[in-house]
Amino acid sequence: MSYMIPKSRVPAFVDFLQIRACGGAGGQGLPKFGGFGGDGGKVIVVAKKKIKTLKQVLQKYPRQMCKAPTGQNSDKFHLLGENGGDITIQVPVGVLVHKHDGSIVDLNQENELCVVAHGGVGGNHTTNFLGVKGDENLIGLELKLLADVGLVGFPNAGKSTFLKAISKAKPKIAAYPFTTISPQLGQMEYDDGRMISVADLPGLIEGAHQNYGMGIKFLRHAERTKLLLYVLDINAFQLSHKYPERSPFETLLLLNKELDEYGHGMLEKPSILAINKIDTDASGRSLARLMDLIKNLPASLDQVSEDLHPSHLAQFDEILTMSALNNSGLVVIKDKIREVMDVQAELQRTEELAKTKTLSQIGNIHKEQNKRRLV
Repeated sequence: MSYMIPKSRVPAFVDFLQIRACGGAGGQGLPKFGGFGGDGGKVIVVAKKKIKTLKQVLQKYPRQMCKAPTGQNSDKFHLLGENGGDITIQVPVGVLVHKHDGSIVDLNQENELCVVAHGGVGGNHTTNFLGVKGDENLIGLELKLLADVGLVGFPNAGKSTFLKAISKAKPKIAAYPFTTISPQLGQMEYDDGRMISVADLPGLIEGAHQNYGMGIKFLRHAERTKLLLYVLDINAFQLSHKYPERSPFETLLLLNKELDEYGHGMLEKPSILAINKIDTDASGRSLARLMDLIKNLPASLDQVSEDLHPSHLAQFDEILTMSALNNSGLVVIKDKIREVMDVQAELQRTEELAKTKTLSQIGNIHKEQNKRRLV
């Protein structure tokens, strides 16, 4: 059974969508003349750059059902019935397709595709000339944003302000937690035309890796970014009266801990720490204190409660300061992001070349061994 979602209830941001995919039934054969019915059409999911969100998919399939055409029946004028046409569900690049058998297909390139429901075989002598019903599978489409840089930080750290300052994005900004309730994307443009995409992701809270708050909904979007920019408020932070007030150092450790316990290689990503709202620390004492604690890690862990200790400490490529509100320090951060990304890209190319060279050497060794066997 399918349910139509009223327009008023369509969420502003959709990052997971279920679709019932139905392959077309095979057409009926014609036993009197030995005619074969056409095969039913397939349902195919294909990645397209022109599709930006799963909301577009939901708008096209509001009943969350997609059915391929039935194969043509055989008749005395057309003994071979034509196959039913395939139906293509176009999705954004970066979608994970959760198939009915539990397998997951990653569509992270333009025109990558997977078949999610096969059509039934047309009626023939092996089916008593009866058309076979097509597959009917419930699939899940999970969107993971593809961005170069992911902004991570607790609510109200200034991520949205930063994104607005360095790009043309217009995220909602206000002085209260959870202003960002869905991912926002922006583009940083450099003088030479280079573009780097930045994703402002919903604020973390304590216990996010256990799916509290935005939880997994946030963290899975950070997986595919090439670099993480930690945005840390120089001031103490308290989410609500239910949570204790945290110093900047404690907040950093908690953020580190959430990403560490979520796993998926989050702490292995290149990362930069941007200490924000530096304009509110006129004396510089808060910054000096924070930098001293960071510099002396892991020894400085002794100064905080043990339940704040992450199992593994994040290693920052750079620690910088900024005031996103006053546009202070942003140029330095933009340049550093580009520098770190370029260094990592070069390292990756070097590693890939080394692997290719190693495989080539192994191939030459095998060829030489085979020659010796023939002698």
